[in-house]
Amino acid sequence: MRWWCAAVDAPWSWVPRPYIGVWILCGALLALYFRSRAVYRRDHPDAPADPKDRRRAVWFVLGTGFLWVASDWPLGALGAGYLSAVHMLQYMLYTLGAAPLLLMGMPEWMLRNLLRHTRLDTAYRLVANPVVAALLFNLVLIATHAPVSVDALRSTQVGSFALDMVWLLSGIILWTPVVSPLPERQARSAPAKLVYLFLAAAVVPMIPGGFIAFSPEPLYGTYELAPRIGPSALEDQQMAGVIMKVGNLPVIWTVMAVIWFRWYERDQADVRRRRDARRVAAARASGERLSTRATRGTATADGPAGAGPAGADPAGTATVTAPGASAPVATAVPSGPDLN
Repeated sequence: MRWWCAAVDAPWSWVPRPYIGVWILCGALLALYFRSRAVYRRDHPDAPADPKDRRRAVWFVLGTGFLWVASDWPLGALGAGYLSAVHMLQYMLYTLGAAPLLLMGMPEWMLRNLLRHTRLDTAYRLVANPVVAALLFNLVLIATHAPVSVDALRSTQVGSFALDMVWLLSGIILWTPVVSPLPERQARSAPAKLVYLFLAAAVVPMIPGGFIAFSPEPLYGTYELAPRIGPSALEDQQMAGVIMKVGNLPVIWTVMAVIWFRWYERDQADVRRRRDARRVAAARASGERLSTRATRGTATADGPAGAGPAGADPAGTATVTAPGASAPVATAVPSGPDLN
């Protein structure tokens, strides 16, 4: 039994041939993941409940599933030594399926512990830079699809394993600025994520994909000399080029749409909060003005304490002006019957 897929000089057979190395790797990933979660809950019983905890576990299991599907029989065997189109499909499953799901499935505390124990904090901070991540991802894409690299690595199990793991690592680098569990390692804004994904994962891969798709002759000796399954070597290579050129677009554009709509919803929520805050402030200001006016009106109607009607003084005298007099004359006004 072979432990990892590699090119073999034998006709293709649909008899299942599982690769023990793939099963060990996937099983070890799941065991370490769930044991780490159990140990963390045991050591931090008072930690607040994470509402996304179960969702993260599902993502990690799905990411491991993508890793297993891309590496084991039949895709692993077909991609390693028979069809370049399946080889390209493997690349897509590693970088656009397994990598982002594994990254999204890791809680923040788990990734921090992993980086601290492996002393990779500085390296992770470096590759989290969108420019560095884009350059590294596309450099790996071009280097690992060069004919000399494919023919050399696919010929042995160790080389094929190294190629697959480099693809997985490049996918993790690609998605770090977008979905990293560490908030400080993500791109600062939604527009930055959109521009990054558009250039790094949608535009640049079209260039090598175009070279592979429009090449007039087969480029990879591994697939040209392999026992034929279906299309000719050139047709197979053309399909591989098309997959590299546009096969990633449904995933990338879907993710970009999700980022855009979430950004739009947050922006609209901020607008509504600001509008509501202005309305509350205006209502309070209006209420204060009405209260002030009511207070002033009451004070004006009552007058000063002890004051009588206009034109009279507290002593009960009225001021009148006699005809022809130049000054007013004070006249006593009876205050009413004396009840005493």
